[in-house]
Amino acid sequence: MKLEDIHNMWSEDCDVDRTELGEESLKLPKVHSKYLRVFSEERLTLKKLEEERKEFVKLKYDYYRGFLSEEDLKANGWVPFQLNVLKTDVPMYIEADQEMIKINLKLALQQEKVSTLEAIIKSISNRGFLIKNAIEFEKFKVGA
Repeated sequence: MKLEDIHNMWSEDCDVDRTELGEESLKLPKVHSKYLRVFSEERLTLKKLEEERKEFVKLKYDYYRGFLSEEDLKANGWVPFQLNVLKTDVPMYIEADQEMIKINLKLALQQEKVSTLEAIIKSISNRGFLIKNAIEFEKFKVGA
């Protein structure tokens, strides 16, 4: 799911009908369930991407140290790295690698989705209190 899709879904679901506070209160579990499902899926995707990143870092480490076999080089479409890189300099090469940058950006986007969904779920959890307060205020206004 795209981040924009999450924002669009929430834009539709975040509104509370002040004239039907009881109905809004009853819709809370369904809305919570909807976002919890999406959150779980996106968090699992994040975990998968984090593990893939770890594997890729190891592969790139071996590449820059000159430890990859010909089969691994061919499988990844890489040519042997020509420089002799010090062990301490390998992280700098890995972080500057274009493929690594793409993976990091993909990971950052996934982290943003998860953070957004966490904030939405927190807002839904607080919505019950807001609705209760709105109902209490309406009672106060009519003198009940």
